[in-house]
Amino acid sequence: MPIIRSFPEKAFYLGEMFERAAERFAEVTVTLDHDLDVAKCGRELTVGSVAGLIAELAARLWAAGIRPAEHVVVHKRHDFGVSLLAMACSRVGAVPVLLSPALKPEIVTALMARLDRPRLLTDPDTLSQPGIRSTSDGSVLLVGAGRSGVPGLAGFAGAPARAAVRLHPGQPALITHTSGTTGLPKLVVHSAETLWWRLVPQVLLARPVRKQDPFAVCMSFSHSRLYSAIGTSLEYGMPLVLMSETSPDRVAETFVHTRPGMVETPPNCLMTWESLVEADGAPLSSVHTYSSTFDAAHPRTVHRVLSASKRSRPVFVQLYGQSETGPISGWVYSRQSILRTDGRCLGYPLPLFTRVRAVGRDGMPADPDHPGYLEVQTRGRALTYLGDEERFASQTDGSWWRLGDLGYLRRHRVHLLDREVDEITNVTSTLELEDKLLGRLEELAEVVIVHGDGGRGVPVLSTRDDSPLDPTRWQTAVSDLPELAEPVQWPLAELPRTSTWKTQRLELAQLLRESPRQEGVR
Repeated sequence: MPIIRSFPEKAFYLGEMFERAAERFAEVTVTLDHDLDVAKCGRELTVGSVAGLIAELAARLWAAGIRPAEHVVVHKRHDFGVSLLAMACSRVGAVPVLLSPALKPEIVTALMARLDRPRLLTDPDTLSQPGIRSTSDGSVLLVGAGRSGVPGLAGFAGAPARAAVRLHPGQPALITHTSGTTGLPKLVVHSAETLWWRLVPQVLLARPVRKQDPFAVCMSFSHSRLYSAIGTSLEYGMPLVLMSETSPDRVAETFVHTRPGMVETPPNCLMTWESLVEADGAPLSSVHTYSSTFDAAHPRTVHRVLSASKRSRPVFVQLYGQSETGPISGWVYSRQSILRTDGRCLGYPLPLFTRVRAVGRDGMPADPDHPGYLEVQTRGRALTYLGDEERFASQTDGSWWRLGDLGYLRRHRVHLLDREVDEITNVTSTLELEDKLLGRLEELAEVVIVHGDGGRGVPVLSTRDDSPLDPTRWQTAVSDLPELAEPVQWPLAELPRTSTWKTQRLELAQLLRESPRQEGVR
């Protein structure tokens, strides 16, 4: 039996994933927590009906003049319609370029300037934002009905169906953007072949825990990681729950309704869901497996969500990866093991798929006191940064890719201490300090240590209800930690976030410099 029955040819074609899955699992459910703007089809779908919807949208795109290898920007409100349009573009051989609605208009303008005569798929509200319309060459399509001289996909309803178009596996097949935590986001170019090499290890990792419980996925529809998660679910015929809402109240409603067995979401979303541990209806009680990537999840968060499960042996699968590489390393934690784990340990490189090394600095070997530059070899590495190829090349050393992270290897396990740009002189690891503070102060919903004046780290903290933190508790919590500046309390809702809900540390530091808040906790 091939590793992935749906794509044995070692190429992951997004436009065909639901069609191929429907050959085995047509009646498996796909549940949404939101309504779509690309079609009026309700919130309870099936794998077969989604496959039909993708084929219909693809026919409309072809009728609208979209052709193979063209860049088609999907920039619209955050919902599963983003993914449907991306897969429909892929089905006609076009290259979907997914730009999150969380991006500022000026960033969208800068990114679209790097594309070759892009077409733009959007909604009226997004199109009305300053500068968005001028970023395209006039080839704008609205995702619903047309208006004000701009055609809409609804006007091409009934277009004849077409067979899927396949580009060469090594050609660009999808373009996404990085988080932008270190400046202007980069446009990351993926091929069907590199996407396949990302999908395979995740399918294999899910094999021991696959069940017929629903698989709930809550992450950006504009991120490449989402498509691997969906592909994994489809490979095993697991019912799929696709979520656009991240607030604990809405998540609780969805989980009580669907009772998922597996949940995939970024660590920062998981942190906000800690309040669901004791929520009415026990929304987390059915979950036997959590999966998270992008960043290391805080041990406190992992322990809390696992403690809410009523399954006999729930687990948390920690994956470390980047948009440019896909998954790199991973480990599995239980309720017991997470209590004694090092939160900076991101597990072992994925066997047969990745190799990791830590390149020492200043002639020093990489160790906990002298972290080195983490680098990876993987066949899932992206092709390039579109419009910034020199920058991409500067991060390569032959087949090795520099991740921009500082860390070390111990007993073959990967330890991540900081992003290179976030390093603070007197602090071995800001991430480790944040783990400790979250573990010691349960009232904290977030704490981020950023660069301050004089090179000292400034703790920016948010409490669950934005109430003042007891200064005595703070002083006790930091008494044995490296010297930090006075903390700054910041409303949780006002923290600058990326499309994957990471805190934008550089932007937060800039905001502190431009309009400093009152220091101290009261």
